[in-house]
Amino acid sequence: MGESKQIDAKTGAGVVGVSAVACAACCAGPILGFLAAVGVTAAVGAVLFGVLGVAAVVLAAVVWRRRRRARRCRPVAAEPVAVAAPRLRTPS
Repeated sequence: MGESKQIDAKTGAGVVGVSAVACAACCAGPILGFLAAVGVTAAVGAVLFGVLGVAAVVLAAVVWRRRRRARRCRPVAAEPVAVAAPRLRTPS
């Protein structure tokens, strides 16, 4: 039968594989932590954007209603109003 060959992982292409596994094991935590922080920041930003949008709409609605009521309460003259002519002073 054949002789069994044992491949040394520290030579040739095995070094690349071992390095990739070591890098994945070492860097997975910080990378996942960064991605989680980005996700949380995006979620907070979306919620904050929504809250500010609702606040802007409520403020606009309040201003609109106040202006509409103020326009409705203005007195309207039903008939012409007589105004006295102004008196001019003569220079002395």
